[in-house]
Amino acid sequence: MDGQIVQAKIHPAIGVARVGNSAEAPFIGPESPDQQPGGPGSYKDSAGAIRRQAARFRVYGYNAAGEVVRELKPGAGGVSEIQWTVHLANKKAAWYQFHFALDIPEGKTLPAGQYARRNATVTGADRAKLVNDPGSRTVRGSMTETKKFDTGKIMGKVVYLGEISTRSDGRLMVLGGKGNSASYMNKPITGVANNDTWYDDVSDGPVTAKVRIDGRELTATPAWVVVGPPHYAPGMKSIRTLYDVLFDVFVKAGSLTRPPKISFTDHIEPLLRRFCDLQWVNQGFATQFGWNGPNFFLSPAMRKRLADPSKRNQELRRQTYVALRDYDRDGKSPLPWPWLYGDAMTSDPMSVRQHITLSPTQDWMLERWADGKFQAGPLRQPRPMLDDAPVAEQPGLLDRAALENCAADAFHPGCEVTWPIRSATMFTEPFRILHRAPGTTEPDFGPTLTPQEAAAKNGPLYAQGPGDLTRWMAAPWQADTASCRSGYEVLKGLGPRYSPYLPTFWPAHVPNHVLKLEDFEKVNTSPAGSDDSAREEAFERRATWLRGLKGNTNEQRTQMVKDWPKLGIVEVRDYTVGDGKFPERIGVESRPGAPLDQALDTANLVNLQVLEAAPAVLAAAAGTWPEGKPTPESIEADVVAQAISEAMEVTGYSAEEIAGGYLEKLDPFHEAL
Repeated sequence: MDGQIVQAKIHPAIGVARVGNSAEAPFIGPESPDQQPGGPGSYKDSAGAIRRQAARFRVYGYNAAGEVVRELKPGAGGVSEIQWTVHLANKKAAWYQFHFALDIPEGKTLPAGQYARRNATVTGADRAKLVNDPGSRTVRGSMTETKKFDTGKIMGKVVYLGEISTRSDGRLMVLGGKGNSASYMNKPITGVANNDTWYDDVSDGPVTAKVRIDGRELTATPAWVVVGPPHYAPGMKSIRTLYDVLFDVFVKAGSLTRPPKISFTDHIEPLLRRFCDLQWVNQGFATQFGWNGPNFFLSPAMRKRLADPSKRNQELRRQTYVALRDYDRDGKSPLPWPWLYGDAMTSDPMSVRQHITLSPTQDWMLERWADGKFQAGPLRQPRPMLDDAPVAEQPGLLDRAALENCAADAFHPGCEVTWPIRSATMFTEPFRILHRAPGTTEPDFGPTLTPQEAAAKNGPLYAQGPGDLTRWMAAPWQADTASCRSGYEVLKGLGPRYSPYLPTFWPAHVPNHVLKLEDFEKVNTSPAGSDDSAREEAFERRATWLRGLKGNTNEQRTQMVKDWPKLGIVEVRDYTVGDGKFPERIGVESRPGAPLDQALDTANLVNLQVLEAAPAVLAAAAGTWPEGKPTPESIEADVVAQAISEAMEVTGYSAEEIAGGYLEKLDPFHEAL
């Protein structure tokens, strides 16, 4: 192979950092899709604070044939310096409201007011004050340097967005904010995604580098970094990840091709495993796909049959494939797999996109598998540690690992990024964001942004600047995370066919139901006799992850702004009894912080959408409630209390087990009152 380096590229192409409130050392985000999550204590410090996730970037040298030669490091192979520059920003408060993805049919039919700006009463030059843009920072890879993004302001208030640092290995570390969110006018939370005057400290922006090698300077192909909320179940992957979605974007664009050969080990089993792994974050998935469940794909007997390409097991493969959702066949039915909400989820289902489907490539691979057109064994060597992989594989592993650990269930709006990311116009090549030239001002799109305007040439779906990916997300993120639950229903839908566990929003990142540490400890203790019923009961028991939040939906979102670090992290623990009666590795919730740890296990299990509260909630948010009438808060409280009382009669659950309120995100066609 030609060892002459003519090009440098930064990897991962899109790196992902996450906020945390711990002052202790961060952890580095996954760098290989095969990497196992850290052990207990890896994600929270001894005081219970959540550690920040760092995004680490490297530069690789390529020859004229486009082959990877080596990672470039100062002091080795003629490299004297790597100069890194990062520019983070947060533009949420200055951007447009989120109600629906604008690239789906439902997003093109919203009322005009739903395309409006956030904080629309801030006008003219003052709108620039809604953007937290501290500018770029530069560090040298040959030294130990740190630069902070601590000068940006929102409405005159300084809000820290993170920092970058280097060590002598030349690699770049990017850290995001500390999870601080607030209203610059001390106004209450009024909704899921569009809380005027509210800001947070997530961010995103370009990552660039210049490499001094053999006396010449190479400008590296640039990358991007996204700072998102915490991943509350580290290592857990959504059934359809952001990597899956983007892979299909590039297949459709012609810049990538589908795999020429299908392997059960490489392509099918990892997907089926995701169904099973959700047992640790959702009780519905635990019942069906969990340990000893009817579709526990990971049992040795089941795996043997699923990996067999012969006709003997063809009907099992076929039935598994046919169980997956097909919009043309299934319409709005919630029954096909996967049981996850989709882009057009509403409390009154109106679209097939009420639930998600697998990506086209995932579906194609499963169809070929069902037909027996696959091999049982692997095509690739697993690489649990990036640095143990051949250098030629490392860039691709870095790119994939970052994106596979991001959610792409429902872009409603999502966890890290949302629907614009699936527009091919935002990329220069697979997985690389198209950068807006520094100093170039984005056009003012006016008081509203319609789907047609969003998709127009040189609109917001083309070249990107600092803060452009995360600006579409909920403001603040905690209000959305507190609202990401399972089994949403209105009163008329309650009854014998209602499940509080399914379908669900993003359970791999925002758990619904978890195995408590106390129950795991019972499971992981050898019984005194032969009776295992107590251990079995403990293993099957789940607690609502958000059980410590109290009050109506807006009160719970408000509490989340303060208490988000107290929530448990789903960690992987080893089952050490060694009798084979339970899984060798078990997802277990770390103990929540006080007083969340004292909540009833099933508190907030049922999630009730109270449409009757909409007039009061929306009018309060818009500031249009008539004077002289009872306060909108009191009206909302009365209506929600009545709905919960009726739900108790129908379902048999207690008041504490029912979370009730109006979620405007589930009623996107409302008109502001």
